[in-house]
Amino acid sequence: MKRKRFTEEQIHEILKESEAGMATPEVCRKYGISKNTFYNWRSKYSGMELSDLKKMRQLEDENTKLKKLVAEQALDIQAMKAVLSKKW
Repeated sequence: MKRKRFTEEQIHEILKESEAGMATPEVCRKYGISKNTFYNWRSKYSGMELSDLKKMRQLEDENTKLKKLVAEQALDIQAMKAVLSKKW
């Protein structure tokens, strides 16, 4: 799985610096991120408090786990149907 490089606190601080008036290219250069990453974060996390950002990340992680669980169960069901449909 891909490792996340920045924590919620760091993302929040980067966005706050930009909102305080620092130019976007300077912020990107300072933290070593691309402009696309910055704009994605801004569209996704702008206007959120740090606690909201942490909750959202936790919910995204939980959602990912649940999607994997559902996919595994669907495969199990499909395999059982294939076995049961055979005539012995």
